[in-house]
Amino acid sequence: MSEIKKLKLWINGEYVESKTEKYMDAFNPSTGEVIAKVPCCTKEEVDKAIAAAKAAFPGWSSTPVIKRTQILYKLRDLLIEHMDELTHLVALENGKAWAEAQGDVLKAKEPTELACQAPSLLQGESLMDASKGYDTVLYREPVGVFAGIVPFNFPAMIPMGWMTPMCIACGNTIVLKAASFTPQTSMRIAELYKEAGLPDGVINIVTCSRNESEIFLQHPDVKGITFVGSTGVGKHIYSVAAANGKRVQCLCQAKNHALVMDDAPIERTAAGIINASFGCAGERCMALPVVVAHEAIADKLVAAIVEQAKKIKVGPAYDKETKLGPVVNEEHMKSILKWIDKGIEEGAELVLDGRGVKVEGYENGFYIGPTIFDHVKPGMTVGDEEIFGPVLCIKRVGSFAEGLEIMNANPCANGSVIYTQNGYFAREFARHTDGGMVGINVGIPVPVGMFPFSGHKNSFIGDLHTLGKDGFRFYTETKVVTTHWFDEDEGRSHKVSTWDGTI
Repeated sequence: MSEIKKLKLWINGEYVESKTEKYMDAFNPSTGEVIAKVPCCTKEEVDKAIAAAKAAFPGWSSTPVIKRTQILYKLRDLLIEHMDELTHLVALENGKAWAEAQGDVLKAKEPTELACQAPSLLQGESLMDASKGYDTVLYREPVGVFAGIVPFNFPAMIPMGWMTPMCIACGNTIVLKAASFTPQTSMRIAELYKEAGLPDGVINIVTCSRNESEIFLQHPDVKGITFVGSTGVGKHIYSVAAANGKRVQCLCQAKNHALVMDDAPIERTAAGIINASFGCAGERCMALPVVVAHEAIADKLVAAIVEQAKKIKVGPAYDKETKLGPVVNEEHMKSILKWIDKGIEEGAELVLDGRGVKVEGYENGFYIGPTIFDHVKPGMTVGDEEIFGPVLCIKRVGSFAEGLEIMNANPCANGSVIYTQNGYFAREFARHTDGGMVGINVGIPVPVGMFPFSGHKNSFIGDLHTLGKDGFRFYTETKVVTTHWFDEDEGRSHKVSTWDGTI
């Protein structure tokens, strides 16, 4: 059995042992073993982390943006240098298969590279003679301390990709509430930030329960909240934090659908669906848990998906031959199994059953094999609500219009996909789908980091999305300066217009 670590908090550039008496278990999902005791830190320790971020803000925000990005360049190189170590850490604590875990780290590197463009992207706007003799300049300035509330499913990409690089490149400081199940990757990358030259206090990491997280929503020194998690929690965070004058972005749940038209190439489409549905064990908000299949090709498509899914190798995350690793912990595994039971009770046809999977030598791991329901009808909760596991539902339709209507009926709208070779249907789909991120023959339509991660409806709450230009806007506030210089005659005048010449 692996050594059980007692984790600490990362505050003001160093590890601090928590004074809490309450610790939470973090597991190796591949073996089922507890590998770390994670502190549920005290309210005083959350306050201490916020105070460290506040104290670091004046110095960091006044550091020229070029100097800030030089540190990010070094961090980017360190991510590459430590790629295998970080990949193993993600696989160890989250359960992603090796290639998926490496992708998690690469998706932390990508926004870091985007953040290195801050000197250009933070440039403001100006207009000489906006009014006669009056010049106006717009600047983008740092906001202050941000709090990032992080889910378990992407230990590198979300806290150290979506949140931290752009936040600190803009001159802010941050306190991350790391996921209790998967905090070690964030902690290790924080160490690398320090090695890259980041001043103490710019990044702080705590682990705590929802009770302590509430502090961020009301604390006067926290100016903004970025959150990834369930829609219910997101709505609560938005309502409380916004009421306390904070800027907020909440990236929430999804139930992404793919419409497969009767002209789609069956084998390649099935492969794309398999990758999108069962990758990362379905534990991602851009997974593809529902396929809306045109009746004319539905039987062939389902047969191809089942045949390919049966060939997926289920195994430990750090085995490079594994294609489907375990889910994050036993509690989540039991939740997914209940959903499978629910689908059977609702009358969906279980055409591939992933329950009861055992991996030789890893019998206590949290494994669920690919699971597929066919003939999922409207109103069946298994096809309408987020399961967050390797479960795929097939809904059958007779036309493009019927398929689009079913897809748009879902209250979530993160991503939506169409498989077709027909340009007209592809264009109509892109125009009329509710999904904020659209894939045309692309099963996981997550855009690269220079574009925003733009969920719609109940998949996003807020005004400015993460990443892209939206991200730079979220982490800065505008200051508009209007300047006028007196000539000799005006300098002697007592006359000033009502709007001081600005209209």
